[in-house]
Amino acid sequence: MKPPLLRMTAIQKRFPGVHALRGVDLELAAGEVLALVGENGAGKSTLIKILGGAHRPDSGSVEIDGVPLLQATPNSALRAGVGVIYQELNLAPAMRVCDNIFLGHEETRLGWISAASEKRRATEIFESIGVRVDPSAICRQLSVAEQQVVEIAKALSLRARIIVMDEPTAALSPREVERLFAVIRELKKSGIGIIYVSHRLDEVVEISDRVTVLRDGETVGGGPTEDIPRDRMIELMVGRRLEEEFPSREISIGEPLLEVEQLSRGSRVRDVSFQVRAGEIVALTGLVGSGRTETARLLFGADQRDAGRIRIDGKAVDIRRPRHAIAAGICLLTEDRKSQGLVLGHSVLHNFGLPNLSRFARWGVIDRKRESSAFGSYVEQLGIRVTSQRQRAETLSGGNQQKVVLAKWLERNAKVIIFDEPTRGIDVGAKLEIYNLLNKLVAQGKAILMISSELPEVLGMADRILVMHEGRMTGEITDVAATSQQQIMDLAVR
Repeated sequence: MKPPLLRMTAIQKRFPGVHALRGVDLELAAGEVLALVGENGAGKSTLIKILGGAHRPDSGSVEIDGVPLLQATPNSALRAGVGVIYQELNLAPAMRVCDNIFLGHEETRLGWISAASEKRRATEIFESIGVRVDPSAICRQLSVAEQQVVEIAKALSLRARIIVMDEPTAALSPREVERLFAVIRELKKSGIGIIYVSHRLDEVVEISDRVTVLRDGETVGGGPTEDIPRDRMIELMVGRRLEEEFPSREISIGEPLLEVEQLSRGSRVRDVSFQVRAGEIVALTGLVGSGRTETARLLFGADQRDAGRIRIDGKAVDIRRPRHAIAAGICLLTEDRKSQGLVLGHSVLHNFGLPNLSRFARWGVIDRKRESSAFGSYVEQLGIRVTSQRQRAETLSGGNQQKVVLAKWLERNAKVIIFDEPTRGIDVGAKLEIYNLLNKLVAQGKAILMISSELPEVLGMADRILVMHEGRMTGEITDVAATSQQQIMDLAVR
């Protein structure tokens, strides 16, 4: 009997204080898409790093076509045919596409790099997967979706037979997701096995042939995707049945807290007007590049507006810097919490205290006891999972990082809270916790502007929906319950 393309057996891995993998088994056939799902901390990243040679297992075996992969390193994994495309893309942005594809294994002639040969080979690879990318383009000029295709081409240039995709659609628009899925289907036809790691279960159902579910470092279930209903998949991931994915709430909407009139900045944001009321969640959606994040940055003073007026609680405010927004009662939880929302190398307590130093300082000296006590109350209130207040922010899961960012802004007593992609990269169980927090905040009379690319999230959480396209507001939906994803997309492509 022919062995599977990939077999990982009884994989164990420990880190100081953490038993990351507890005897995990995984198999992948040629021409198959295997979805690897689980909550943050379930062991998915550790498992794919072992496959890619970045970590060595404490015990267990990895076989490719029945041949053991011994003492794997990233280079030996590549030589064995394993290509891993991480969520943080690994390209040299200032270099050309073809240079990135062949970096480290350049095509040479008489000791000189053959640029013409590399360009021709790159074109052949792109054609084989049915996409068009200019091999001479500079990588930083490409869209995220195009950069992902370059990463795939890198793996194919090394004759990869196994390609791992870690959260490949996190920063893609729905159309770009469709294109990526078309590429994946072409890869399947050529016999390449794909491990698809994602929190987006709708995509898992659409693109995968089989599913393997991890929880707390163990394999807890799996099988053909068609045999595992979405609700059952969630139940396996979190270890309990979730009665509802989007929690309901009693709606009590008050007067406008945020009013925006004709906000503009060049062609990115053009004459945008809207309002968000106390006790209301307003979703701002649209395709990537529609101007959603740019609007949030203008409201927070991170960018300078060309025109427009902003009122908070009926009073005009002149926001030119983030400190003006903070003083006015606006806070922003950024799309990229790791680089813009947190100082990862600092403790969670220091991250909490940074925007609140004036509240905890007397005569220029920080009252550490008072700071710690304040943060402790949010740890309890928000359910932040930390081993101690000195724990570094980089060691937290995505959901807990988001809660630390929220805690520091709640201490400022913000009235208007802007969430930019609040659940990006967060597992389904942690998503529910974030949704419950949103409901608690609006129950306290806060106004929430939620920017999201996930249309089920938009429809499940918003009281009203605003849609943008090319910097303009193209529609407002007030009857959310009667709205479909297609109706939102129609407004998003106007």
